[in-house]
Amino acid sequence: MDEKTWPLLAAAILYAGLLSACGAASDSNQASGSEKKEIKIGATAGPYSDQVEWGIKPILEQKGYKVSIIEFNDYIQPNLALADGSLDANVFQHIIYLQSFAEDRKLDLIDLIKVPTAPIGIYSKKHQSLDEVEAGSKVALPNDPTNQARALVMMQQFGWLKLKDDIDPIQVSEKDVAENIKNIELLPIEAAQLPRSLEDADYSFINGNFALASGLKLTEALALEETPDQYMNLVAVKTADKDKQFVKDLVEAYQSEEFKKVTETRFEGFVKPDYQK
Repeated sequence: MDEKTWPLLAAAILYAGLLSACGAASDSNQASGSEKKEIKIGATAGPYSDQVEWGIKPILEQKGYKVSIIEFNDYIQPNLALADGSLDANVFQHIIYLQSFAEDRKLDLIDLIKVPTAPIGIYSKKHQSLDEVEAGSKVALPNDPTNQARALVMMQQFGWLKLKDDIDPIQVSEKDVAENIKNIELLPIEAAQLPRSLEDADYSFINGNFALASGLKLTEALALEETPDQYMNLVAVKTADKDKQFVKDLVEAYQSEEFKKVTETRFEGFVKPDYQK
């Protein structure tokens, strides 16, 4: 190679390197700017997982997403998994629980949209009526603060106990019982275990999702809560993701006519969110 050829060859090599580098940078930018096409949704086993499987997943798949459903049997792990990025969304909780949990754990999570919700109810394998309650009757109820408050408020409505005056009904706990009118024994139990308590307790308050997952029907409850708006379950996402396209598509799927038809045919008795009324 002569002295005249070498500079030309070096320049060509340098130019090729620059093109390669630019191409790599372009590919990298394209990848970082591309929209997410794989969504992991966490839900408690039972109706909320089924809603995603039967109603939401097919709609998102038509939009080109790959959807994975991860089931949970507790109320702790779904939010932790969402916060650490193991999930992209979850559906199992109401706004009171989400806000309390996020504040306590310093998690940056946000509610997205309410979903058809199975109400909490009181069930029994030993009694046919609430009128059969008597002194010493064992009543199982959720041990988490928000759902326990719901059960206590219902028991006051039954006339089983009296709560302190001027209390916040969404924050009431056992210590707020002013009078145990029926002299019942309260048994706080983890929500997921409440269906099993029916073997031993006289009455059990069971969240709708766990009741249905255990084979109970909403129509078998001796009484169902008239679910207020703040106890409607919802989809939660990380606050940082709220404006992303996959989140917008998730909302659109829940608000679709296709999902409404699934709700009407497969989730009879559920409390409907405003967009399905």
